[in-house]
Amino acid sequence: MKKNCLIYFWAIISVGIMSAQVPVTYSSSEIHHEIKKFNTLANVLYVAAHPDDENTRLISWLANYRHAHVTYISTTRGGGGQNLIGPELGDEMGVIRTQELLGARRIDGGHQFFARTRDFGFSKNPEETFEVWGKEESLSDVVWAMRKLKPDVVINRFDHRTAGRTHGHHTAAAILGYEGFDLSNDPSAFSYHLDYVEPWQPARLFFNTSWWFFGSRERFEEADKSNMLAADIGVFLPLLGESNSEIAGRSRSMHKCQGFGAASTRGTQNEYIEFLKGLPLGDRSDIFEGIEVSWDRVDPSGKLKGLGEKLDREYDHTAPHKSLTTLLEMKDAINQIEDDFWRARKLAEVEKLILLCTGLFLETTSDRQAAAAGEEVEFTTEVTLRSPVDIQLTGLRFYPEGPDSTMDLTLTYNRAFKFFETMTIPNDADLTTPYWLVEKGTSGLQQVDDQQMRGLPETPPYLYVDYELKIQGRKMTVRHPVIYKYVNPADGEIYERFDILPKATVNFREQTFVFGSGESREIEIVVRGTKAGIEGTLELLLPEGWKAEETNWHFDIPRKGQSRVFTTSIVPPEHPSDETLKLRALIGDEVFDRSLTVIEYDYIPKLNVLSQAEARAVRVDVNRSGDRIAYIMGAGDDIPAALRQIGYQVDILHPGDLLSAPLHSYRAIVTGIRAYNTIDELAFAQERLFDYVERGGVLMVQYNTGFRLKTDQIAPFHLNISRFRVTDHNAEVRFLDPEHPVLHYPNLITSADFEGWVQERGLYFADEWSDEFAAVLGSNDPNEPSRDGGLLIAPLGEGYYIYTGYSWFRQLPAGVPGAFRIFANMLSLSSYEQQ
Repeated sequence: MKKNCLIYFWAIISVGIMSAQVPVTYSSSEIHHEIKKFNTLANVLYVAAHPDDENTRLISWLANYRHAHVTYISTTRGGGGQNLIGPELGDEMGVIRTQELLGARRIDGGHQFFARTRDFGFSKNPEETFEVWGKEESLSDVVWAMRKLKPDVVINRFDHRTAGRTHGHHTAAAILGYEGFDLSNDPSAFSYHLDYVEPWQPARLFFNTSWWFFGSRERFEEADKSNMLAADIGVFLPLLGESNSEIAGRSRSMHKCQGFGAASTRGTQNEYIEFLKGLPLGDRSDIFEGIEVSWDRVDPSGKLKGLGEKLDREYDHTAPHKSLTTLLEMKDAINQIEDDFWRARKLAEVEKLILLCTGLFLETTSDRQAAAAGEEVEFTTEVTLRSPVDIQLTGLRFYPEGPDSTMDLTLTYNRAFKFFETMTIPNDADLTTPYWLVEKGTSGLQQVDDQQMRGLPETPPYLYVDYELKIQGRKMTVRHPVIYKYVNPADGEIYERFDILPKATVNFREQTFVFGSGESREIEIVVRGTKAGIEGTLELLLPEGWKAEETNWHFDIPRKGQSRVFTTSIVPPEHPSDETLKLRALIGDEVFDRSLTVIEYDYIPKLNVLSQAEARAVRVDVNRSGDRIAYIMGAGDDIPAALRQIGYQVDILHPGDLLSAPLHSYRAIVTGIRAYNTIDELAFAQERLFDYVERGGVLMVQYNTGFRLKTDQIAPFHLNISRFRVTDHNAEVRFLDPEHPVLHYPNLITSADFEGWVQERGLYFADEWSDEFAAVLGSNDPNEPSRDGGLLIAPLGEGYYIYTGYSWFRQLPAGVPGAFRIFANMLSLSSYEQQ
């Protein structure tokens, strides 16, 4: 029972607790804004597919102008796209984008929820999406959100009627919202939910339309809007000191790894929502028409409504503590509400307001960011009352276990009381890691067995503190998570989660090892101690056919956080092989087989991600011609590291090097993904790069988007980049020019080299090109024409220019054997004539 209550509590407070910086404080006018939200009992669920799909303008307008409780459910965590700020892809990028969404909601006043479905890359229709996601499981998650959050209004971001006109994930999410609207109130649908929630029928379903869905602004102006509601989302919000659209721009700009920074805007701007079904609309002026959203919803006596009006009317911006008596009366009345859902939510909100109005500061910090089972940790609690009101501290209790203190301390104005406790972390303490990644799951669905965990944005913290208070004679318990904070000389106080980690973690330095021959190669493995004073044995577990110079090491780690690095030579088999290497540490009779990945960016909290300590080991037959190449990093990828594994010397050319580096010393130059979208200097270096090609070099340009190019001449001949892509990673690849050297030297390429690809074939293929180019490969998704612009090669002087939209940035780091062979052939083109 404790766990169930804790999960519900965490669902209420999760947005706003953790931040990479000092927690947000409230001005007195912002407290007044929170009072207005407190007096509104309206729920909205906004439905879309990915982080960055949500309309922050509408979410902010609903939360801050209409004062509704707005939750955005993103059906995925967004691990299938590209990362513009770092190397993380897949699940790790999904962890980053989860935090970006939470940061966005802290700004725009909304809340966050998730389904379990995975972002597996671009999909062209909902049928393909549901084939990967599983229609029933994904529908179950949206119905669960409706039953748990009880929205009055559901708003789809995308149109459920336009299959094939946008990303298949988008349409699929809209279908889930449309079908879930009715199923939510059907007790026979997903009846296992009813162990925790009740059936629920939202009142209305809308589609958040715009001119984009009509093809142009002109068409939208001419469209029939008789079934639409319009809202001026550019309104100014005096208590917040900003226009709604300014808040929305800051919220949108939290999606940094996707490059969605948005400008602030001001002035009138209409947003439109189309009525789809539910309670009929009258004059189309109010999204909540006919829905009771005042305190009368839960208190027909009118007492709470009267108190709420008094609270709003008599709030003193110069002395917020004067509202305490009214807040306490409201708290007593809320406790009498029969509706469990609204009673729990409004109790959490009134207690937040009591803390804000009294200026009561409650905080418990640990002396370290992470601890392990059996480790002794020191905690410091600060309690400071910053208003002249009557409050006593009667107890401090650690939850779920830890020291308890009973006291009778009358707090005095603006005096900081500090308390110190020591606790040994119990052996059964839950490890801190994204809960949706603990089990492997499938390519389309994350494995989360605990129904009540489904949808939560984050893993609940392990350790909380209950502050037992007596406020004007009334008892109140406030629960906050234990946190860690430290002072950065440049940024001041930095707040992080207090995490529980294994005593030891074991990591391979790389997640994929590719061997281009049967020769041995030295690898590094690391054991790190979360706890001080541990020693044991580190073991490398090899699959059949693989050998190592050494597989067992004794380690001792005297200091917390210290690591030991060991090296060994791995010998692959002579024949092609694709296997898994494993690591584990033995400490006494305990086994530790988790790796630790730490994700750190200055705009999100530090993230500790635990996973199985495994690495892929691939033996591939690949020949090379030439060893030294240059790589120009674009939006971020791991191709240079992958190429080094098969013997290439890869030099990174930084933007400042492009006009001065001795290019003639390189066999080939490769531009990373979206380099021509992100590097200004490439516009000035093009002539030099083309000259390098004419003198016998190979310039390989990987995919770019056709908009926001830094130069009008990305290629020496006419080439136009489209949005064409092939999303089916198993789609047939045809040889359009079977005699082209790139298919023969130094590796003979066959259809087998396109087996085992991941996520997609490619994206942003060219759709127009001049006769100088040879189109080498053709591929397409079902029911589409052949997309032949994924690998275009043109001779220029004595060298070759290549444009390729095939997703090498996914295949090489994933260790796909054929991708290495084809890539080596492209890098070797200038040597073909010399063979």
